Amino acid sequence: MSVQEHSSLVAAAAPEPVVPQPVANEAAPHLSVGHASVTYEAGVRHGDAWAWLREIVRYRDLLYMLAWRDIRVRYKQTLMGLLWAILMPAAIIVAGVVVRLAMARAADKPLSMQDLTPVFVKSVAWAFFVASVRSGTTCLINNSNLVTRIYFPKLIFPLSTVLGNLFDFGVASCVLVVILAFSGVTVSSAFLWLPALIILLVALTSALAIFLSAAALFLRDVKYLVEVFVMFAIFITPVFFSASIFGSWKWVLLINPVAPILEGLADTVVFARAPDLFWLSYSATLSLVGFGLAVKFFRRLEGLFAECI
Repeated sequence: MSVQEHSSLVAAAAPEPVVPQPVANEAAPHLSVGHASVTYEAGVRHGDAWAWLREIVRYRDLLYMLAWRDIRVRYKQTLMGLLWAILMPAAIIVAGVVVRLAMARAADKPLSMQDLTPVFVKSVAWAFFVASVRSGTTCLINNSNLVTRIYFPKLIFPLSTVLGNLFDFGVASCVLVVILAFSGVTVSSAFLWLPALIILLVALTSALAIFLSAAALFLRDVKYLVEVFVMFAIFITPVFFSASIFGSWKWVLLINPVAPILEGLADTVVFARAPDLFWLSYSATLSLVGFGLAVKFFRRLEGLFAECI
């Protein structure tokens, strides 16, 4: 037998190589990119309303880490350290005292400490609100390198910003407690309203931070509009004064959802009475519904963040 005939027989007897075929999995296997799960985006496509919450819980360590990073950066290599946490509330308080003093002079009425303690309480809460809205608006823009390169729920950025400013709020509140103690404010049963009021304040602040962070990524002039808003909003919000001085027109001020919360804080802490339930319910509805709508708006646009940056 010739060599060519032998080669042809060996080639005919050799089995064809088997190419492995992908197996279809009806249950949709768990896909990942590094540590990144795609279950969140699948939940967005299928309308899972609680996918975002499960992802936040899963990435809670990253949430705490980013919040702590913001706190460290804020106070790194600063001379005053944690005193910066009370600088903005102190500046608002000083401005409020000047305004109340001018109002007392115009009305020819002496200014008492009870007239000033509501300003102290509302100024600390307002400083937290303003700082969170301002920094939350630009949180995605300032972290564009993380937004485009690493997968995790981007909702963590505005939430970590609010959480970091909540730390400053806690520091300023500790100083406020000392001031109120020297002002003669005593603990009463009305203090039981404080946790609910603080939760509503955080929910409303988070809703605005989430919505504005996504909007500012697509419309860059949003951050400038926010700066103008936080500059002049204090004059139409009952921080330096009480909404009751407007009489039957107080609803014009209280229609601002943060106003009933501030008034409620003053009522419970200073005047030892329950807040106005009608306006508090109004603010609670807007805060909770607004938070849900802001999360939905954010999730709808999240897939476009990398392209926009």
